[in-house]
Amino acid sequence: MNVLGVETSCDETSAAVVRDGGEILSNVVSSQISLHRPYGGVVPELASRNHLRLINSVIEQALAEAHTSMEQIDAIGATYGPGLASSLLIGLNTAKGVAFATGKPFVGINHVEAHLYSPLLANSATDALPMVSLIVSGGHTILAHATAIGEHEILGQTVDDAAGEAFDKVAKLLGLGYPGGPEIEKLAGKGNPAAIGFPRSMLHDASDNFSFSGLKTAVLYFLRKNPQHSVEDVCASFQEAVVDVLVGKTLRATVSRRVKTVSVSGGVSVNGRLRKALTAGCADNGLRLLFAPPRLCTDNAAMIAALAYYKLQSGKPSDFSLEVAPSMGLGAGGNP
Repeated sequence: MNVLGVETSCDETSAAVVRDGGEILSNVVSSQISLHRPYGGVVPELASRNHLRLINSVIEQALAEAHTSMEQIDAIGATYGPGLASSLLIGLNTAKGVAFATGKPFVGINHVEAHLYSPLLANSATDALPMVSLIVSGGHTILAHATAIGEHEILGQTVDDAAGEAFDKVAKLLGLGYPGGPEIEKLAGKGNPAAIGFPRSMLHDASDNFSFSGLKTAVLYFLRKNPQHSVEDVCASFQEAVVDVLVGKTLRATVSRRVKTVSVSGGVSVNGRLRKALTAGCADNGLRLLFAPPRLCTDNAAMIAALAYYKLQSGKPSDFSLEVAPSMGLGAGGNP
């Protein structure tokens, strides 16, 4: 089955064709980072305008790169939430319109749920379930326990800032560029991660929740009291604090539930220090570790199309009355 996926939840316009939930025939992503960089973050109106301008050409390019015509597409999946409402509307309505016009089944996909399962799909490792999954991005930091594709529960999530959001805010405090994660990681490689004792918020808390707002504030106070600081040491120490919390809580949740597989997804999972620490921690505990490849960690339509395939195998298509859900959470699976 060939599934066309469409993703416009934030500032990437993406379309992909995926066969049978695992073979990526194409995955076109048009990024708007350069457009939003002067503003230090995503401007919703600019994002939606550019989605509208690009969506048709991106879909056409995805079909062309897959050497596939619309007649060879069996179903269409599109993100309906969470994300920016104005951005979601472009992709969702385009996908519904194409599905209606061609008579293809349509499936609405939860963007965060697609991230959750992307390491499995990318590694053809559906046999790795059950697993504890860390979803870590600019908008989400979630620990989930998945027993099958579409069957999962949230163990914990951030009570304030997401990890990626903290990276962006600290980068702004330091006068670095946008997005902040890559800028901080680059400078952290030249600094001493033990130079500054930033807090590891909620690391030893009994719950599986996260908090990064206090860490961000600690960086702010440090910069005010130490105007002659080393930017490299601040970046390295901040990054180490974030990584210690993410790795520590993920490993504890996995071991305590006697699960043997850890999966990691979302834009922050591209971070090299996080990958190295998780690799070492999982090896020490005899755990299998699955990462989505970097091209599938940031927002992309391949993960949308892949999950849409599995949704169709286990349930009915979505109704064309489906509306965007900008503030929805991970949820418990199933078709909308």
